[in-house]
Amino acid sequence: MKVSLHQALKRLPGEPSETYPAGAPFVTMMAGGSMSVEVFAPRDQDRQQPHAQDELYFIQCGTAHLLIGAQRFECASGDAFFVAAGVEHRFENFSDDFVTWVVFYGAQGGEG
Repeated sequence: MKVSLHQALKRLPGEPSETYPAGAPFVTMMAGGSMSVEVFAPRDQDRQQPHAQDELYFIQCGTAHLLIGAQRFECASGDAFFVAAGVEHRFENFSDDFVTWVVFYGAQGGEG
């Protein structure tokens, strides 16, 4: 299956919710087995909570700071990051064009 950033951006923002009244800043682009792939493009504040699965982030465009636990990383297009299941994390100081691919995978609680 092929997905494109262009397709994803046309579907953002997603459905509004209590957490995201202006619409969700992510859209699921594909899923199979324990894996799913999303495009995430926060616009005002990153309100995500720790996830039950391990995650990989592949920064598509823009810049940001990524906090993973107590560590802070600068990130830009081409960078990749791992976040273990259950770990607090969020993007801050992101540029207006910030977009990242997110891959969730593995068992609930992480692969350990």
